[in-house]
Amino acid sequence: MMVSVEKLVEGLRSISDKEFTCDNVYQFLGENQVEVGTISRYFFWSERCYTRNLIYKDARFELMAICWEKGQVSRVHNHSEQKCWMTVPVGKLRGQNFRAVEIDEEKGFCRLEETDRFDLSECLAAKVELEEPIHQVLNLPEFDERAVSLHIYSKPYDKCLSYCRDTDTFKEVPLFYTSIGGKLCDGITL
Repeated sequence: MMVSVEKLVEGLRSISDKEFTCDNVYQFLGENQVEVGTISRYFFWSERCYTRNLIYKDARFELMAICWEKGQVSRVHNHSEQKCWMTVPVGKLRGQNFRAVEIDEEKGFCRLEETDRFDLSECLAAKVELEEPIHQVLNLPEFDERAVSLHIYSKPYDKCLSYCRDTDTFKEVPLFYTSIGGKLCDGITL
């Protein structure tokens, strides 16, 4: 069923705390695909990097539209031990999961190994498993189009771990919004 973003948020808010689980929200997203026209006012694009555009936020979850130009990729990252779901209503994206095979938190050392990967398009939903939370999202050049992914994070967070596979290191990084409620944040130029 296609729904407006407002109905999507209303439906998510109606799920009880006890039922706000990885599987239940995943099923809800699969059954309630967002109408692209109702989220287009949150689309902001940048040639420099993907953009993070906040649609809704409360104490339990936030909903964000992330806009990807052709060829843009995220850093390899985690979600600060929070639950995450995503769906791709515009374009196509690849998710690549990783496993930490060796880690020394005091030294900021972490050697990663690729595990499974998946492609998302046409409102298919995915979830980030808490047992294996390190991943990367890629708009591969061969997909040859812009993409938009909707992300739900529960609970909202403002920093995460970012991993560098070239140096086998990781560090905590702050997260920022490009826009909030369809308006560019102060100091943001695209």
